[in-house]
Amino acid sequence: MKQIMIATGNAHKVAEFKQMLEPLGYEVKSMLDLTEAIEIEENGTSFSENALIKARALHKQLSIAVVSDDSGLAVNAMNGAPGIYSARFMGEDTSYEVKNHAIIEAVNRHEDRGAQFVCAIAYIEADGKEHVFTGIVEGEIAKECIGEGGFGYDPIFYYPPYHTTLADVSEDMKNKVSHRGRALAQLTAYMEEQK
Repeated sequence: MKQIMIATGNAHKVAEFKQMLEPLGYEVKSMLDLTEAIEIEENGTSFSENALIKARALHKQLSIAVVSDDSGLAVNAMNGAPGIYSARFMGEDTSYEVKNHAIIEAVNRHEDRGAQFVCAIAYIEADGKEHVFTGIVEGEIAKECIGEGGFGYDPIFYYPPYHTTLADVSEDMKNKVSHRGRALAQLTAYMEEQK
């Protein structure tokens, strides 16, 4: 079985990647499995750059296939913020409950409630060949937090076709339309082709 390393220590992301990649015959490992932490400075100016920075750092150390993603929320009324700083918005130790309420308040002052979840997935093959796949889901900022599921900004991301937020639907429904799901679909399609 081929090994693939996911460049994240986020258990939610690892679970999503496992769900998509294990059926393709990959043994999925993540930074949670490493005995020694690898420090990576994400200093890119776009989701694609940050995804590649993480993937290259791990590929250089491990010389196996690596998948990395960088994703976030881009809010029209906030000029695309928090964007690449989504995880660090208002400080990494600030709870998403606080962040979500701050975004709702900021958007309430504007007519445009539009927002996008963006995900760039970098895939570096064992031989070093690089690819980037991008998934975007369009929605808007809800007027309040809705739903108990999902994580991060899901409770405030209203998805019009579902008439609710991504935190208010099943994991399966969310994965069908999510930015990460869409980028992963492109990645898995590419991997199927290469088989």
